[in-house]
Amino acid sequence: MKAFIRKILFGDVAISEYSKITVPGDIQEKVYLETDGNIVDISPTHWLLCIEPVIFGVWIENDKSIFGFTKKEKYKIYFNRSANDIKNVKKKSVAILTLIFFDFIKEKNGILLLLKVHKSKIYHLNFIKTYLLFSRYYKKNGLTFSKFKTFVAAYSYPRQISIVSFRRNDYYNIFPMDLLGNIEKCGRCVFGLRHTNLSLAGIIETGRLAVSEVPFYYKDLIYQLGKHHSSTPPPLSSLSFQLIKSKNFEFYIPDWAENYKEIKILKTLNLGSHVLLWGEAKEKNIINKQGNHLFLIHFLHYLRQKKNGIAYPLV
Repeated sequence: MKAFIRKILFGDVAISEYSKITVPGDIQEKVYLETDGNIVDISPTHWLLCIEPVIFGVWIENDKSIFGFTKKEKYKIYFNRSANDIKNVKKKSVAILTLIFFDFIKEKNGILLLLKVHKSKIYHLNFIKTYLLFSRYYKKNGLTFSKFKTFVAAYSYPRQISIVSFRRNDYYNIFPMDLLGNIEKCGRCVFGLRHTNLSLAGIIETGRLAVSEVPFYYKDLIYQLGKHHSSTPPPLSSLSFQLIKSKNFEFYIPDWAENYKEIKILKTLNLGSHVLLWGEAKEKNIINKQGNHLFLIHFLHYLRQKKNGIAYPLV
């Protein structure tokens, strides 16, 4: 009976927490930041950086900023399913986050604004279906409905998975991340690493890491590397792929990576469950031809896309 009801409500789609997808062209979703009555497109310049509390980083360029900011100001982030007239942002959003000021990092070209989620609203499914899904599949490990809605909202925009590398003496680590961002124009990168990551102390002490973009069809290898966040990496000889060394740091990079950047850490900031690393990127080093990348979106977002016939390909 449960299977029958599930099929009626959600069809034959296999229910998961997050959907692994690739984006063949450009990302279709748009994300907007509102404060003090002004709205600006932050689609390519906003990143999830911490889970507890949930904190976003938003890069605002000096020449594009149409508002100031204060510690008392409330902010809203709107997640839209596709490009819309900016006047219709509020009406056509699939998720809305209300946020408060947390901190900021100032650069000569702009600021990285750090905002903490205060509350969330989601509109992917009607409330009954949403709560049924939450109660049956997601209500675990103390996850509240409020925090569930926040994660659904955060992953209503595809989050790209990249590979981070670190090495010091005989120790090395290679692991995937999606809590990171890149500001190509001013050569800055931002990362949110858990305190439990075994490489964190070494990265902070040496002020170095490397980040690689990787094709989606190495998904299985990418997720195998995910075990390295909080456990000792295996001997190099046991890896099922070859490695190259980065140009200056001599960090290990998978030979199937498309490219890598070596990062000098300029600033760290404790966000809660994660530590923010703010870094300067050196030149991009190309290894292989560029392909489509691996992304994560929340299952509810994928379900809505599929219903509307605009779903990204699952991988």
